[in-house]
Amino acid sequence: MFQDSPIYDRLIAECGDVPAQVRREAERVSRELELAMRPVQSLGYDRPHSPGTGWQRTAMLPGPRPQ
Repeated sequence: MFQDSPIYDRLIAECGDVPAQVRREAERVSRELELAMRPVQSLGYDRPHSPGTGWQRTAMLPGPRPQ
């Protein structure tokens, strides 16, 4: 990316290759997120997935809230 750049080379020598470290960390987090977002069936469980289970928000109608 920065060929023949003594300033960049010096920063790498002093601080490490931060862009490469960030890239590796982002790839790791992306892989973990992909695993976490897979449906339960893909993990080998026999539990059926029914619609409506999981994280959902239900809308509240305007007006006073029930107690």
